[in-house]
Amino acid sequence: MPDTLPNPELLRALGRLVRGLSALFWGLPVALIVCVGTATAGWFKAFSVVPGLAATGLLLFGLWQLGAFQKQERSWRIALDRARLIGVVNFFLCPFLYWWNKVPDQPFFALVVVLLALSGLLFLFNLNLVLARLGDMLPDETLRQETRQFTAINRGLLVALVLLAAGYVFLRQMPHLPAPVLIQVVRLERMNEWSVLMLVLLLALLPLALTMALIWKTKEVILESVFGSK
Repeated sequence: MPDTLPNPELLRALGRLVRGLSALFWGLPVALIVCVGTATAGWFKAFSVVPGLAATGLLLFGLWQLGAFQKQERSWRIALDRARLIGVVNFFLCPFLYWWNKVPDQPFFALVVVLLALSGLLFLFNLNLVLARLGDMLPDETLRQETRQFTAINRGLLVALVLLAAGYVFLRQMPHLPAPVLIQVVRLERMNEWSVLMLVLLLALLPLALTMALIWKTKEVILESVFGSK
C-alpha cells in the first residue's frame, strides 16, 4: 500500500475508509444506548424520534463512506450493499421505539420493536461480513487472520442468539412439554418486554464488543500503512 501513496484517488478513498470506520466504531454503542434508552426508559422525549434517527443515520453514514474503497471488488460490494440495506431498514424502523414507549400496549408497535431487534442482530452479522471482506483486501496478514477468526466467532454467536429466540417461540407453540422445560418457558413468559429486551442485549454485547475491537484494529492498520512508513 505505501508504494501507491502518491495516487490522490487512493488517498481520498483511504481517508473516507478511515472516516467510515470511525463512524461505525462510535455509532454502534451510541445507537445501542439511544435505542434502548428510548424504548425502555423514555430518554430524549423532548427530541421525539430524532435521536434514534441520528444514531442509526451515523451507522449508515459510516457504511456509505466505506463504499469509496475498492469499488471493483465484487464480494466486498455485495457485503457492503447488504449491510447498507439492513441499515436503511433499521433507520426507518427506529421511530417505533419512541412510539412504543409512548403506547406500550399497542401490539403493532411491540411487533415492530421485535422486528427491529432482529434486524439489528442481522445488521451486526452483515457488518462482520463487511469487516471480513475488508480484512482480505488489506496487506496486513495478522489483521487478515484475526479478522477471519473473530468475525466467524461473532457470526456464530449471533446465529446462536437467533436460534435461541426461535427455539423459545417454537416451545411456546408446543402443547406438551417436559416439566423442567415448561418451568423455564413459564418464567420467560412472566418477564415483561423490557426484561426480555435487556436479556437479548446482554447476550449481544460480546459480539458487539468484538466487532468494535475489529473496527478499531482495522482503522489503526490502515493509518499505520499510510503514515507508518514515513
